[in-house]
Amino acid sequence: MAPSAATSEQPLPRMAHVDLLRGVLVVFVVLLHANLRIPFGPPALADMLGPRLGGILFRSGYYAVIVFFVVSGYLITSASIRRWGDLSRVRPLAFYRLRAARILPSLLLLLAVLAALHLAGSAWFALDTSKVPLWRALLAALGLHLNWLEAQVGYLPGPWGVLWSLSVEEAFYLFFPLLCVLAGSERRLAWLLVAPIMLGPLARGGVFSGNELWQDHSYLSGMDGIAFGCLAALIAHRVPRMPSRSTQRLVLLAGLALAVLVFGFRKEVFQWGLTRFGLQVSLLELGVALLLVATHWRPWAWCAGPAAAPLRWFGRHSYEVYLTHMLVVIPGAWLFQQTGASPAWIPLWFVLVVAASGLLGQWLAQGFSEPCNRALRRRGSVPAASSPRPIRSTRS
Repeated sequence: MAPSAATSEQPLPRMAHVDLLRGVLVVFVVLLHANLRIPFGPPALADMLGPRLGGILFRSGYYAVIVFFVVSGYLITSASIRRWGDLSRVRPLAFYRLRAARILPSLLLLLAVLAALHLAGSAWFALDTSKVPLWRALLAALGLHLNWLEAQVGYLPGPWGVLWSLSVEEAFYLFFPLLCVLAGSERRLAWLLVAPIMLGPLARGGVFSGNELWQDHSYLSGMDGIAFGCLAALIAHRVPRMPSRSTQRLVLLAGLALAVLVFGFRKEVFQWGLTRFGLQVSLLELGVALLLVATHWRPWAWCAGPAAAPLRWFGRHSYEVYLTHMLVVIPGAWLFQQTGASPAWIPLWFVLVVAASGLLGQWLAQGFSEPCNRALRRRGSVPAASSPRPIRSTRS
């Protein structure tokens, strides 16, 4: 039976395969930042992993953020369909309130901590005030343009720098409900989403700017991934009848092939010229979108099983882990170096840093951001749509 559109006080069902994917992605981000400070070792173990597997594990953070954009577009579109029944019925003010309730508590707390550490003169977290004063960084983080600021002044300290992707996502959240209403129909909205998909490669290829950092972190450079995710959600929810098994397999295999190509064969992708205009990013975004569609049609039962539970746990708290993991990685690297430990202990250090990042994210989520989210949502509710279009449940 198709569910009715939900109110804001009715939590939408979690999707195990999406939680699993988000868990893998946030672990990749943590591993990248840990590896930048203490390269994985000892050398014999790194050589045994080889450059291909080592690249996937320890140098996939940027691609992981790109995939997060696709997942974000997919989840927001799916949630809006389930909440309002049809995207043309999205209520912008209610949408903004729901997004603010989820995003702002953790972000404001992190910014307060970073500001306090900066004022205390922390060598690890303080801003270089010759490049950017504290008030300017705070304004950029809250004003949806930290990515632009960083492109102007150079990389900010790690805990600040990770916020560039939030500027892209929050810009999407600002315009998405307005586009839904102005388009007037989901078909017209789908055509509008083609524009960022076409412009994204041009932005990454330097057509609009010669600034290399801006090419990677600009709004258009990430917005095509979000658009792919939105289209994936529309296809997944609006296909009038379940496709045949052969079609499902074809979509799944195509998505897997594109994701494996970009994550696992980077040298070959470069040699084939696919990195021109960042086309490898577009292929990855398309691949993930296809995977999300395929797993919506036929969820993988093993994603909800016990073997995948640790990564689902990371995925449930991926936002909080992403925001705060540098507060673990940087002191953790310093502590490891101070002990003078043998390189043989580096793998254990990686395990501890990943685990501690997950625990900090869980503590922040359960002790602060989730209670704040619930409290802010209770201050008002989003009425259900009067006659939502039928949709299939996405409950895993």
